[in-house]
Amino acid sequence: MLRRLLARLRPGDDCDALYRSIVAQARQPAFYGGDGVPDTPEGRFELLVLHAALIMRRLRRDGAAGRDLAQALFDLMFRNLDGNLREMGVYDLVVPRRIRRMGEAFYGRAGAYDAGLDAADDALLADALARNLYDGRAGAERLRAMVGYVRDCDRALAATGLASLAAGEPGWPPVPGGYA
Repeated sequence: MLRRLLARLRPGDDCDALYRSIVAQARQPAFYGGDGVPDTPEGRFELLVLHAALIMRRLRRDGAAGRDLAQALFDLMFRNLDGNLREMGVYDLVVPRRIRRMGEAFYGRAGAYDAGLDAADDALLADALARNLYDGRAGAERLRAMVGYVRDCDRALAATGLASLAAGEPGWPPVPGGYA
């Protein structure tokens, strides 16, 4: 059954349910407000990138099928970002440049999050989260909570099968108010 499902998931195929799950998790109100992640287009982009990077980290563990799904997800996410920029009134000739910068930002942040998750010490992950999500404004307690949340996500996603991910059911952990 899994083989039939994955055979249908070629690069470029729709992985809308997984993308919708990422967007829904990134928009959890507990992340925003007060001294949390700024509720701005930039803040929302940062949380989208964080959750997409976590999913793609997980998908890389599933060989070619996972990489194909990760690529399809990346393509869908950036098509959506392109459309959002255009709807916000960004000049058509500027959109490709912005999308390129967003892509570069994605890969930089994904690399920083991977390095932080692979490190035994939480300091590297906390530094990446402080810099990207909070622009250096978060206190130590907030960062500890967010590091815990990101590590919880990584563990939950590791325990989620590829078929569930492809169906848009990644099994996100809850976002307690203390995480944001």
